[in-house]
Amino acid sequence: MLQRMEQARAASPITELLDRSVAAYGGKTALNFLGRCWTYAQLGGLVDRAAAGLQRLGVVPGTRVGLCLPNTPYSVIFYFAVLKAGGIVVNFSPLYVERELKHQIRDSGTTIMVVPDLRIIHSRVAAVAEEAGLKTIIVCPFAGILSPLKGLLFNLFKRKDKAVYDTSDGRHVTLKTLTADVPALKPVLVDAEREVAVLQYTGGTTGVPKGAMLTHAAVASNARQVIDHVDCLTPGGERVLGVLPLFHVFAMTTVMNIPIALGAEIILVPRFQLADLLKTIARTRPTLFPGVPTIYGAINNAPETQPQDLASLKLCISGGAPLPVEVRHRFEALTGCKLVEGYGLSETSPVLTANPPTGIIKDGSVGKAVPQTVLEIRSLEDPTRILGVGEKGEVCARGPQVMLGYWNRPEETRSAFVDGAFRTGDVGYVDADGYLFLVDRIKDVILCGGFNVYPRMIEEALYLHPAVAEAVVIGVPDPYRGQAPKAFVTLKAGETVTGDDLRAFLIKQVSKVEMPKEVEVRDSLPRTLVGKLSKKELVDEERQRHPQS
Repeated sequence: MLQRMEQARAASPITELLDRSVAAYGGKTALNFLGRCWTYAQLGGLVDRAAAGLQRLGVVPGTRVGLCLPNTPYSVIFYFAVLKAGGIVVNFSPLYVERELKHQIRDSGTTIMVVPDLRIIHSRVAAVAEEAGLKTIIVCPFAGILSPLKGLLFNLFKRKDKAVYDTSDGRHVTLKTLTADVPALKPVLVDAEREVAVLQYTGGTTGVPKGAMLTHAAVASNARQVIDHVDCLTPGGERVLGVLPLFHVFAMTTVMNIPIALGAEIILVPRFQLADLLKTIARTRPTLFPGVPTIYGAINNAPETQPQDLASLKLCISGGAPLPVEVRHRFEALTGCKLVEGYGLSETSPVLTANPPTGIIKDGSVGKAVPQTVLEIRSLEDPTRILGVGEKGEVCARGPQVMLGYWNRPEETRSAFVDGAFRTGDVGYVDADGYLFLVDRIKDVILCGGFNVYPRMIEEALYLHPAVAEAVVIGVPDPYRGQAPKAFVTLKAGETVTGDDLRAFLIKQVSKVEMPKEVEVRDSLPRTLVGKLSKKELVDEERQRHPQS
């Protein structure tokens, strides 16, 4: 009976997470944005009103509604409002350039976009609206979510930052108009296991970005899976720091859906600035802090970091990129807080595994599979063959959080599965205790004279050097071996080692075939929109340097 009840809960629409917390924690703070707070009861009312407005605007089951918003209360309100109205959320980065916006609007069939009244975001969306087929732009006032004094100052001194638009053009609708005199919200029946809640576009690291179709059941299940797996979070008693952008799938689950399911307070930070982040932690005393390795590394190395200001933290979950062991150990020593690494993809809502904070945390591992998830390591040569303990192969997964497939891409969908298991494209192995260790992405393997070289192994070795702050390894053309590794590093403040010094250090850390042909020391390294280190720009640079290779 218990198992059937759990399955029934897992198959419920994602909006039920909010409804339950509104009922159970109505008077508790749900959102905290720059010091202004909203209770769960207020949040629930705002969501229902916006959902009714969307229905009046024409949103019906299946309508794709884009959210192009920084981390603000509007992100949470419209995420749940779109879903309650029956629509599908399409997440857009507010940093997208016009070309990226146009592609995703067209590919997804987005007809409505929600934006803030900030010129820098609105102007790009408005510029592509007609050509891309965007029918409506809903504009939300930034001053409207600030305290009265801050809102007044924003309107007085930030006029040049505000969007200019004409509501008589038939395309623009203000939030005030959308939610004025709305009829009662019409409940929408949702088949949670079949109906798409979110179109989450992949990062495009292996080709053109594709829309992963995440159902209501997939997204809701993943929130519950992580809560059950970490087994240390108190319903109604947590405060979650939200610096990761909510348009990213990792933040969507860990910063929004999990806290909403717990009745937690979400402390929204509109952008990452280290000094401001440290002040926010000291002031708001969060207990849970999802992040990416570069953020934790920055805190470790910041001279203004004060351990006592971080004392409220009890759990930090790292995702989005490999977490160097040295970064984890330093952060835990500094804060007294558990920092656990998890693993997942856009296609899996996203979490597949995590180290258990109340159990054994293994260095270099991304942990055990979350509940109801089955990992399979399949042969790289013959994907139909499942490998045994300790054998390296492609990580494949089954579970309720796995996507239906890619939006309007049947061929890519077919190739993304083998025997019904999702193919992650990552190489790894599972040890005798069920812990997953990742070696690298299949497409990141460097082919050196017939040998497979995995960049992550070299990166981990570089992090062992006390002067190295960050490290990235890519494959570059080599006339003798075909490809060879090249490393790019940044140094900790005050350190002055050279690339040759680091190559000498690596002699005892990596094999001859893994030895980088060059280690280039830089002041900074490129990052993705969510702050994790990015190889794409470095690969492009090397290609331009050696166009004939």
